[in-house]
Amino acid sequence: MALKSSRRIVLGLVLVGSLLGASVARAGTIKLFLKDGTYQLVSSYEVQGDRMRYYSVERSQWEEVPKSLVDFEATRKAQEQEKASQQKELEEARKIATERFDKPENLGYEVAPGIRLPQEEGVYSVDGLRVIRLLQSSAEVVTDKKRAALVLALPGPLVKSRSLVVLPGAKAAIRLPQTLPIFYVQSAEGLGAKLELIRVKPGKEARLVEKVEVRGGIGKPAELRTAVPLERTQLAPGLHKLKPTQPLEPGEYALGELVQQKLNLELWDFGIGETPGK
Repeated sequence: MALKSSRRIVLGLVLVGSLLGASVARAGTIKLFLKDGTYQLVSSYEVQGDRMRYYSVERSQWEEVPKSLVDFEATRKAQEQEKASQQKELEEARKIATERFDKPENLGYEVAPGIRLPQEEGVYSVDGLRVIRLLQSSAEVVTDKKRAALVLALPGPLVKSRSLVVLPGAKAAIRLPQTLPIFYVQSAEGLGAKLELIRVKPGKEARLVEKVEVRGGIGKPAELRTAVPLERTQLAPGLHKLKPTQPLEPGEYALGELVQQKLNLELWDFGIGETPGK
């Protein structure tokens, strides 16, 4: 980030320097007006008695004319106008350089006065003072041993086999202080349109996300989980705002992506209430 900023500053200085150099070059050229309305482009001039001696820019040599033929007032006004014009151009050049090279980086979508999301993709929440990035945790599928034993003892269509989707640990590391949190999902793949908020059941060593049941080992698996309704708003391309329709009870939760109504095992888990270990 510092390297990019330095590069912008250098480029800005180059631009201003180029325009300043052009102004200096022009400042070395003077319009020496004569009383007949014509003028000579000169780099310098001097009065010697009744003669005006000047160095012609066009012919690159010293020349002389009678002093009485020179319109000194018109020459002075032309120099003042040229100086004012150069100053205006220099100020505009500095303004352009500031806009092009010193313009602050886009710090992301502003979710509250003075609070902006990072530019990176991810799932975020805001606690009123800062942005909190939710961490992704990997769930795993484990077998309900008691139900598996029952299936083996009494095979048949009325007996369901069951697996459990669990997250390791009794509580999520990320804790949110609000009971009505707002989530911001940045994703070029439109993840915000596919996330579901799930109430997770805590245990001693793991948290239960959902149960997967198959009757008699045949048919499509049924995924049983406790979903919490969400209000979903698209704020910008690739950015969604998610908000529970009612305050969340203290406990464990996770945001999970649904792919053809199947839950992706990579979840963004969090808790409402006390911190882990308390």
